[in-house]
Amino acid sequence: MVKAIVGANWGDEGKGKITDVLAQEADIVVRFQGGANAGHTIKNKYGKFSLHMMPSGVFNDNTTCVLGNGVALDIDKFVNEVEDIVSKGVPQPDILVSDRAHVVMPYHILQDGYEEERLAGHAYGSTKSGIAPCYSDKYAKIGFQVNELFMPDEPLMERVNNVCTIKNALFTNLYHKPALVPDEVYEKILDLREKIRPYVGNAAAFLNQAIRDNKTILLEGQLGTMKDIDHGIYPMVTSSNPIAGYGGAGAGIPPYEIRQIVAVTKAYSSSVGGGDFVTEIFGEEAEELRRRGGDGGEYGATTGRPRRVGWYDCVASRYGCMIQGATDVALTVVDPLGYLDEIPLCVGYEIDGKEIQDFPHVTDLGRCKPIYKMMKGWKSDITGIRTFEELPAECREYVNEIERQLGFPITMVSNGPAREDIILRKPLI
Repeated sequence: MVKAIVGANWGDEGKGKITDVLAQEADIVVRFQGGANAGHTIKNKYGKFSLHMMPSGVFNDNTTCVLGNGVALDIDKFVNEVEDIVSKGVPQPDILVSDRAHVVMPYHILQDGYEEERLAGHAYGSTKSGIAPCYSDKYAKIGFQVNELFMPDEPLMERVNNVCTIKNALFTNLYHKPALVPDEVYEKILDLREKIRPYVGNAAAFLNQAIRDNKTILLEGQLGTMKDIDHGIYPMVTSSNPIAGYGGAGAGIPPYEIRQIVAVTKAYSSSVGGGDFVTEIFGEEAEELRRRGGDGGEYGATTGRPRRVGWYDCVASRYGCMIQGATDVALTVVDPLGYLDEIPLCVGYEIDGKEIQDFPHVTDLGRCKPIYKMMKGWKSDITGIRTFEELPAECREYVNEIERQLGFPITMVSNGPAREDIILRKPLI
């Protein structure tokens, strides 16, 4: 059976924890898109980790982790991450990297930073990890798949010279930066080739055989619906499709094999990067929620920068779950809200004096104002509770109201950062 774990919102929903929990019973965990531009924070018996390139199943001895063809692979960061977790006592993970994944080259990272510098006050809020230039080159057909790192010397050097000609036109004329030196790029490719060699294989063949063998496979998405290149708040989006519908393409498996889709959504809203954010709050109110939220505060796992925060947005989340095709919803990070007397819950948008329930396109989104329903707070610490019935009545009603507003069943509630801080529940729907 293939299950997908994906984000319903702007990313940072807690997908890493949900993947870590479900991976205990999985044979394979697959990253099917994205790169090192976002992180999944996981807390388990080995400690607290922020993963960027590796799937969240690396802490399970019986799990094979796969980086699929849809991933933007930063080889240096991948290898460093493997070495880091092993140095902290985690057993050497079993990892397979697709020979069709595209490689984030050092010049992609340079280009990402140069473009953000050029845009200045109009920048997209990139993490400067080289993701957009890597995917851009992929579709321009001048990128490097992993298998192409192993090309014979002469055709490989031809490819390098062609790329440098194109990049240097940008670097020197648009960005006014130093030109790439083809020989240096070539030598770096040889270095990357040796670093990734032990991990490379035919991931699609491996996964399709695993399906025939009735293995349990988890597809792990990066970021969320609002950052999807097609369905998100364009152009303040990522450069790939972090939705379950892309899981088949990004892993190399038939789409009809994806039988369960867990859309993860946080009990309040948060986002890194630019773009319209209807329920965003500011000032001391935002700082209090940011300080209490997440596991150690709402700060980016990759950049460390403060996340934008706001109240739960049922309109955006309902849209996110719809686009993902959710069969289940996991509601995470409920526990930090215990300090509030009342909790605003956005149940609609107002635009030009009219109430709407459907998430609008980006042109109209900036004119939307939230319509709030005030929910009574529970004013207590709910960490350590293991059944839904034991939660305070006000907390249960908060979860149930979100479920009613979404129209999708909430089957998991996370009330703490650790693997065991999870409540399985029978939904109302």
